[in-house]
Amino acid sequence: MIYMKKLIFTLIGFLSISLAHAQYDNFAVGFKLGEPTGINIRKYFNNINALDLTVGTYGGIIGNNRDYRSGKYKNVGLAVQVHYLWHTPLFNSENLHLYYGFGGQINSRKYYADNRAHLPSPGNYEKSLSIGGSLLGGFEYFLPDGRLSIFAEGGTYIEVLQRPFFLSPNVSAGLRINL
Repeated sequence: MIYMKKLIFTLIGFLSISLAHAQYDNFAVGFKLGEPTGINIRKYFNNINALDLTVGTYGGIIGNNRDYRSGKYKNVGLAVQVHYLWHTPLFNSENLHLYYGFGGQINSRKYYADNRAHLPSPGNYEKSLSIGGSLLGGFEYFLPDGRLSIFAEGGTYIEVLQRPFFLSPNVSAGLRINL
């Protein structure tokens, strides 16, 4: 929790400084709250595509105590998510955009297997790295000055490794500043 507070204050400070000197240059940096929660960086290309990177936590909003394989996740973990996106203005408005795309996600969490429940901590869990694909879609609204935007998005994470076809929703909202 302390780490998250430091991260939020650092980001707010960075965004405040950037607001004073920002010009739209096809990069955006922001923060998203949801699944995953973290810092978000977006690079826009040719007014049609974007590359979106989120580094943060996974499992804190939707549930940090979930059935997984033959055991449970009982904590929040680290997530890195990358998407290739298409975006387009809605209703002939330059301020409101729809975006959608696909990508991948890597998660690191503690996995508590049922057959290790009798062991004392820290031997009752193993560190688990999972990899999978993800689909994402959302709406982004650019405030009139064009530098700050707010967004809401949703999608799904489909795990390939450790548990094939394990599904987890990815739902978040946040804000970005165009640098």
